[in-house]
Amino acid sequence: MLTPTPARAVDGCKVLLCLAAPSWRSIPECVPTIRQLHRDLSRGKPFPTCGMAGAGNSANNAWASAPGYCPPQYTRVFDGESGPIYSCDYAGAVTVSINGAPFTRTWWNMGGDTVTEYTPAAKAQLGTWDTKFDDDYAAWFAALPPPAPVAESGY
Repeated sequence: MLTPTPARAVDGCKVLLCLAAPSWRSIPECVPTIRQLHRDLSRGKPFPTCGMAGAGNSANNAWASAPGYCPPQYTRVFDGESGPIYSCDYAGAVTVSINGAPFTRTWWNMGGDTVTEYTPAAKAQLGTWDTKFDDDYAAWFAALPPPAPVAESGY
């Protein structure tokens, strides 16, 4: 006879440590924790807290909203009857702050895909990090059409 296992809340302190790492996917202990976090957030559960995080150390989730709160490389634009319609490849972003300053922002979607944006301070402190966000931005920027030439007015 199978007995159901009780649901467990995600440990907010572990979430904070995993999201502040150079790549949570490369840490086996972080993978199930972060995947559970994304499932919980997508179901409307609140972001977990960490009572031991210390002053100035925190993390929170905000829902993505293109074009204002979605990185340009992940913003899609479609023609609508009344004008452009914007969408974002990601549903939300978890921002981690260390010592009161932003450290990382992990963009996530309902399918469990994530990409992490590292601040210059995080990059300097970590030394190495997952460069997917930066690589995606560089590819997006390189694919932009060249600016239109400025026409001479003749005056």
